[in-house]
Amino acid sequence: MKDDVLKELHDICEAASNIRRFLTGKRFEDYAEDDLLRSAVERKFEIIGEALNRIGKADPSVLSEIREHRSIISFRNILIHGYNSIDNRIVWGIVEEDLDNLIQDVTRLLKEMGGEA
Repeated sequence: MKDDVLKELHDICEAASNIRRFLTGKRFEDYAEDDLLRSAVERKFEIIGEALNRIGKADPSVLSEIREHRSIISFRNILIHGYNSIDNRIVWGIVEEDLDNLIQDVTRLLKEMGGEA
């Protein structure tokens, strides 16, 4: 079970790092006008949310160590099921305000669990 959780944490770290890389040097206007960029960012958020969901099933105590995990999982559900009502400003706001906290939490957990970071 620990290996499963470590894999999911690595997937979250990779997806979050990809979001950061995709958006380096970009402004909101760039994001809003680029369908390919928006699709890529949204897909990575879907992966993050699904990985958190799987962690919750495998070891809820690990999930409780990740700030805003419920909101992130809910966001994943909105991206998948409410795709036609996605507000680009909300996605951009999550990137600017919440992504770093997620990266910090996951990196800390990987170190604590011996999965490096």
